[in-house]
Parts: sequence; C-alpha cells; structure tokens
Amino acid sequence: MNLGDLFRRDRDPNQVALIDLGGYLGSNLGENPVSELAPREFTYGQLDEMANAVARGLEAQALPAGTRVAILSANRAEFIACLFGIMRAGLVAVPVNYKFPQKMIDFVLADSGAQLVFCDALRACNAPVTIPKIVFDQNDSEGFDGFINPGPYSSIIPKPDQVAMILYTSGSSGKPKGVMLSHQSHVWVAKTRLGKNNWSHHRFLIAAPLYHMNALALTKLAILAHAQIILLPQFDAKQYIKATEKYRCTWLTAVPPMIAMMLQETELLKSADLSSVEFLRMGSAPISPKLLAAIHEALPHTKVTNAFGTTEAGPVVFGVHPNQLEQPTISVGYPHPEVELRLVDENNLPADQGILQMKSPGVMLGYHQSSLRDPLPHPFTPDGFYSTGDLFRKDENGFYYFIGRSDDMFVCGGENIYPTEVERLLESHPDVEAAAVVPVEDYIKGQKPAAYVVKKQNSTITESEIKTFCLENGPAYQHPRWVVFLDALPLASTNKIDRIFLKNDAKNNLANRD
Repeated sequence: MNLGDLFRRDRDPNQVALIDLGGYLGSNLGENPVSELAPREFTYGQLDEMANAVARGLEAQALPAGTRVAILSANRAEFIACLFGIMRAGLVAVPVNYKFPQKMIDFVLADSGAQLVFCDALRACNAPVTIPKIVFDQNDSEGFDGFINPGPYSSIIPKPDQVAMILYTSGSSGKPKGVMLSHQSHVWVAKTRLGKNNWSHHRFLIAAPLYHMNALALTKLAILAHAQIILLPQFDAKQYIKATEKYRCTWLTAVPPMIAMMLQETELLKSADLSSVEFLRMGSAPISPKLLAAIHEALPHTKVTNAFGTTEAGPVVFGVHPNQLEQPTISVGYPHPEVELRLVDENNLPADQGILQMKSPGVMLGYHQSSLRDPLPHPFTPDGFYSTGDLFRKDENGFYYFIGRSDDMFVCGGENIYPTEVERLLESHPDVEAAAVVPVEDYIKGQKPAAYVVKKQNSTITESEIKTFCLENGPAYQHPRWVVFLDALPLASTNKIDRIFLKNDAKNNLANRD
C-alpha cells in the first residue's frame, strides 16, 4: 500500500478533515508577520483531491521514481497535501526543518539530493536558487496553484522497502542524519496505532512542526481514523489554549516543554474551558513527576500518556501491560506486543538498566548517506536490532522508564551523571518550575554539572539554596556546581530544550567562574 493513500474513501468525503488556522503571508514579513491567512476548512474529499493534484503536477515534471522532493514550510494544508501527493507519485518526501540555520538547510537539501522544493512565501528565500521551487502563496510560474493539476490519480504501488520519506534528525550531535522510512513501515505504524478503534469523532490539535515525527505520525493517524485535524502554523502557548477551547479539541499531543509553557499561562487557563480534552500524549523528551502533577491539576478529566518514540523507529514502542497493571506515573509503558525490546549494558550499569535496542516493522531502512558527508556508523546490530542510544531502566513488572540520552551522559570524578536524573531532582523543589543540566569542563573532575533553572513565579530562592537542596536529596557528585536562573529555558527547533545552546553558554560563561 502507498503511504500517501491512508485516506478512507469508504467514509464520508464531505466530513471536515482539516481546519488550517493560518499560514504566514508574504516573504518579507520577518519572524513576526503582521498578517496571517484566515482559518480555512478542507473536507476529506478536498484534501484528497489536492494531494492527487500535487501528484499529477509532479508526474508532468517527468521526475524519475525515487526523486527527492523537499517541503520547506510552516504547518499548513498545502504541506499535508504535498506530503501525500509526493508519496502517491512514487517520489520521496523530504520535510525540512525551516528553523535550521541557512547552512544546515542548504546541507539537508544537498545531502538529500532534492530536485524540487515546495515552500511557503516566508521561506522561499531559504531555498537555493539552484533548485526549482514551488511557492504556496505566489501567483506566477513558480506558484502552487499553477503547478497542481486537478483530476483523478492512481497512486504508484511501492516495491517492498521503497523509501516514502526522509526525515532529518535535529543535528544535536553533529550534522543532521537523513532517516529513510519506507511506505510499508509507516502504513504499519498508522494501522497499528489505530487498531480496531473508531476515533473518527476526535479533533486532534497539531501545533508541533510537521517536519518532526511527533506531528507527522499524528497527522497520518488522524487521516486514517477519518478524524478532524486542527492545525496551528506553529506552537504558541496562548494560541494553543485558545484553539483547544474554540474547536473543542479532544486529543492533544506535544513534547513536554510545549505543555509546560502552556501551563505557565495561568490567567488564560483560569478562564479557558478545556473540558473537551480526552487524551494528552507526550513524548520525544523526558517528563518529570512535577509536570505530570501540574497537568492532572489543569486537566483533571484527561487521560495523560507518557510515551516514547524516535524518528528512526516511530511512535509504536510501548503499550499497555498484558495483565492490565496500571502504568506507573513516569513510566513510558510495557513493550508493545509487536515490538522486540532489550536493554544492553554500557558503562557498567545496574542490572535493570541499559541502552534500548529494538526491532519492529516500523524501524527505518537506515540513514541516507551521500558523498557530501563522512560515512555514518551502522545503526543496526548484527541480529537486526536498532540501537536507540537512549538509556532506560525496567522494573519488576516489565514497565520501562526513560533515563536520558546516552550521549548526554558525562563523567564527574569517575561517576556517571545523567542530566535527566538531576533535572527531576531539581524540579521536585516547590520553587522550581523547570531545569536543565549540562556539563562544564573541569581540570580535576573532568566535567561538573551546571543547572539552568526557571523559578516559580514570585520565588526568591537562591543559588546556594538550590545547591543545598540537591546535596540533601541526592548524591553529592550530582549536585550542580553552578546555578543560573532564566525566565524560560531555550527551545530548539523541535521544541525540546536546546542543550547545545546551554552547553555553549556554560562553556563561555561558567567555566572560569568560581
């Protein structure tokens, strides 16, 4: 089955599929445009026809099978239509992180070998002049309306393991890596997530960027479910709350920092009616018990799921316990029955901890490589398991708990420190809203932890009080030697904490501070 054909054509084509809450107008408006498109509604029939029109337009270009076609745009209806249309035509969709610096955008387009770029007007200037581009908000030869070719279309039947899309990682540990995902792998992901459930009544709010697995996978699930998508161009805490209330959204999905930012809008939350929300699924980053408690207080009737997934292996990893045991608060669940998991020891870890390795039908084909970069290490073990690089522990009932990225771990005086563990300790303090921990080079200890902390509103807590709290409640070697107070933690383009920025700040401003 072609991944572009997840539409249920046996269902009502006149049902509203998508409410697009506005993309940016104009290419010269800067980062804070003064005008946006008004909300637009698309039925399933209209969205399906737009995807066909994209496929027919691409077919007219006579591009060879497997040609890479990039999408460089904020969230909008045309992004989704292009994604499905590209795959229907047997080409490879390459969503590009438009928040990357220009050099990294250029790298992704060159590394993928993209031969065409769909983009919105605000980001048209970021597309190299050497690659043809189709601009969504433009009425000329380069415009989207002139490119598409309305009419029926029969999707290409993909070969086994044919690449459907390439998603690039955030590049947190070097240049971004192109993750090659097949049609069959993500058809399996969408169908497995939906199962036998009738979720057509749900209204999914999507504000995470569509170039990220979090939003892409949810979009495919919603379309397969014949549900409704409420699409924000990008995340904004106030608009997120307002959209949830106005459109009576039933299903939210986000990375934890997005929800933490939403909860800081205390005055707006007091007046907002969010009683429609049935499910909140969080993943892609660690979550603290403190944040979970705050979510339950703000959304007392919402089922909250702490999930885990990767770009390389998708969102189907964990599920419910076979004996129906209740999932512990910060656990990510019990292994899904169609997924094989194992923990592999590194750095002399305790018996119940290790690096998560997995095997499932949703795992990537591999990393895309080209002559433009050094060869990448092989991501699979000899027996076919994908090694995630994520450290987990498992309890006596088989529930898994995410500890942190193995490459975030650093050594202080011979002791392994995982930032997530220190962050959870810091966030357990009643005056701490959020925290991030990074290493600082030290001549004697090798590396020492530094903490960036967001105080609770009106808190007067001091650096020395934070240090004392950590010494009294955790191992001495874990306590932060420096504490920096911020109004908010910086976020990377995936809405996760920007650890690269904080590491550079610590290196430049803390290493020589007593």
